[in-house]
Amino acid sequence: MKWANLRLFAWHFWRNATTPKTFYFLYVVFILLTAYAAVSGIQSHITQNDIRKSHQVKARQSWEANPDKHPHRMAHFGTFAFRVNPPLGMFDYGLESFTGNTVFLEAHRQNSVNFSDATFSTGTLRFGELSLALLLQLVLPLILFFIGFSGIAADKENGTLKIVLSQGANWLEILFGKSLGLFGIAVLFLAPVVLMVVAALISYGGVVESDHLWLRLLAIGVGYMVFLFIVSATTIVVSARSNTTKHALLRLLGIWLLLVILLPKSAQALGNYWHPTPSKLAFQSAIEQEEIQKGDSHNPDDPFYNQMRDSVLSAHNVSKVTDLPFNYSGFVMREGEKISSTLYKKHHANLLNIYQNQNNITRFMALVNPYMAIKQLSMTFSGTDFSSYVDFQEQADTYRYQLSQKMNELQMAYISPKKESGSEGKTHVVGHEHWEEFPDFHHKPMAFGNAFKAALPAVISMILWLLFAFWLIVFTTKKAKAL
Repeated sequence: MKWANLRLFAWHFWRNATTPKTFYFLYVVFILLTAYAAVSGIQSHITQNDIRKSHQVKARQSWEANPDKHPHRMAHFGTFAFRVNPPLGMFDYGLESFTGNTVFLEAHRQNSVNFSDATFSTGTLRFGELSLALLLQLVLPLILFFIGFSGIAADKENGTLKIVLSQGANWLEILFGKSLGLFGIAVLFLAPVVLMVVAALISYGGVVESDHLWLRLLAIGVGYMVFLFIVSATTIVVSARSNTTKHALLRLLGIWLLLVILLPKSAQALGNYWHPTPSKLAFQSAIEQEEIQKGDSHNPDDPFYNQMRDSVLSAHNVSKVTDLPFNYSGFVMREGEKISSTLYKKHHANLLNIYQNQNNITRFMALVNPYMAIKQLSMTFSGTDFSSYVDFQEQADTYRYQLSQKMNELQMAYISPKKESGSEGKTHVVGHEHWEEFPDFHHKPMAFGNAFKAALPAVISMILWLLFAFWLIVFTTKKAKAL
C-alpha cells in the first residue's frame, strides 16, 4: 500500500464531498443545532445547579434554626440531600432526567431519590433531549451516511472505478483512503462540538469541583473519534459492497435504524423481561417485614430489645437502665439504626444486582452495537450514568446514617439516664448549638477510577470495534468487485 495513493484518495474524497453547496448548507444546519444544544445545555446546567444548591442551603438553615430539642426528634426532623449536576452533564444528559436529584434523609428510613424531570414532563421525553452527545451519537452518523454512501458505488456506476484499478491502484488504498477522507469530514463536524464543550467548561463547568475533568473530556473525545472512524469505515465498506448508490443508501439507513432504535429497545425489553424489578411497595414491605422479625426499637416490650437490655444491665452490673452511665434509650436507637441500615443495604444490594443484570444485557449488546458502546462510555465519563446515580445514593445514605447516629450519641451523652424516658418538655433536650457540629451534605462526583471501571466494558467494546473496522476493510478488499 502506497501512502501517496492513500493521501490522494482521501483528498479526492474530501474535495468531492465538500464542493457541493448542499454540504455547506448541511454544515451550517449542524452548527446551528450544535449552538442550540450547547446554549440549552448550559442554561439547564446552571439553572438546575443553582436551584439545587439554593435548596441545599435552605435545608441546612432549616436544620440549624431548630431550637433546643430532643436529639431523636432532630433525627426524625431530618434534612435533604441534593445531587449536583456534574460539569459534563451539559454535554451528555444521560439518565439525569430520569433518576431524580433529591432525597429526604431521616432516622430509621431510607427514602428513594425523587423529583426527576421525567415525573414533571410528558411522554415525549422518552424520545430524547437535544444534547451535544445526542448530535454526535444519532445525527452525525446519519450525516456521514448521506455524505459517504456514494463514495465507491457511484464510481462503479459511472465506470471510474475500473479505470482507477487499471492504473495501478488497489482496493486497500481505495477503501482506506476514502475512509480517512470521510473520517476527516467527521472530525470537521466534531471540532465545533468539542470547542463549545471546552469553552462551556472553562466558563461554567466548576472545574475545581470535578474529579479529573479534563481527563474525562479527553476519554470522551477519543471515544467519539474511534466511533466516528468506525462509522466512516462502515459507510465506505457498504458502498463498496453495493452495486448502486441506491442500494448503498438503503443499506446504510437500515443499519442506522437497527443500531440506533431496534437493538437498544430490544436490549431494554429483554432486560426487563428476564430480570423484572420489584415494585417500590414490595421492596419497602420486604424490608419492614424483616425489620419486624429483628425487633422494633420503638417498642419497650419487644423481646429482642428486652434481651439486649438484660445483656447491657448485666455487663454494667446494674439492675435498672436509670443506673447506666449513659442514656439507654439513645443506646437502643443507635442499635436499631444499625439493624435497619444493615437490612436496607442487603435488600438494596439485591435490587442493584437486578439492575446490574439488566445492564449486563446492554453491555453485551455493545459488543455488536458501537452506538450502545459510545453511549455508555459518554454517559459514564460525563457522570450521568446509572453508576453515578448509585454513587449519589450511597453518599446520601452514608450521610443519613452518620447524622442519625450522631443524634443518638448526643442523646446517650447529654440526656440524663436518671430521667424518665420520653422526648417531651424541657428536661429531655440538648442545646441547639450541637446542630451545627455535624457538617452539611456535599455531593462529590464519582471518582475517576470508579468511573473508568464502570466504563471499562464500553472501552473494550470500542477497541474491539476499531479492530473489526480495520479487519472489515481488509476483508472487503478480497471480496469487492469493480462491477
